[in-house]
Amino acid sequence: MNKIKSWEALAQICGKARQQSKKIVFTNGCFDILHEGHMLLLQKAKQLGDILIVGLNTDSSVKRLKGSSRPINTEQERAQNLATLDFVGYVTLFEQDTPLELITAIKPDVLVKGGDYANKNCVGSQFVESLGGKTVIIPLVEGVSTTKIIEKLGLKSKV
Repeated sequence: MNKIKSWEALAQICGKARQQSKKIVFTNGCFDILHEGHMLLLQKAKQLGDILIVGLNTDSSVKRLKGSSRPINTEQERAQNLATLDFVGYVTLFEQDTPLELITAIKPDVLVKGGDYANKNCVGSQFVESLGGKTVIIPLVEGVSTTKIIEKLGLKSKV
C-alpha cells in the first residue's frame, strides 16, 4: 500500500474514516534525520487514535525554516522513511511554512505536537478544537534532536 498521499486523497480517506467512527490523529514536522525522539512522538501519537497522518515539510519549506544547509535528506527520502513505519498511516507533503491549510483540509480529531510547543499556540489547535477535537503535547526526549546529530557529525546547521 502506498502511504504517501495527496491532500485530496487524504481528505477522502479521512471522510470515510469518520463515517466508520475512526479517530484521526495528525502531526507534522521536517523529520530530517529520524531519531529516537521522532520515533517516540510518532508511536505515542498513534496511540491516541486509529489513523496517524504525518504532514511533512517539503524541501523548500525546510530550507526556509531551518536554513540553507537543510534538509539533509530529500522530501522523497524523508517521506519514504516515515511511510515504512507501521504506526504511520499516511504521509503527505506541505509547502507552506505552517500546516494550517492541510489541517483544515483533513480535519483531524487530535493534533499532536512535540514538547517544544508546550507553552506556545499550536498552529491549527483552535481549528481542531472548534470541531470538538483536542491538542496533545508529547514531551521531548531530552538531549535528542536533528540539530544535535548534525553538530555531532560536524556538519553546519543554521537553526
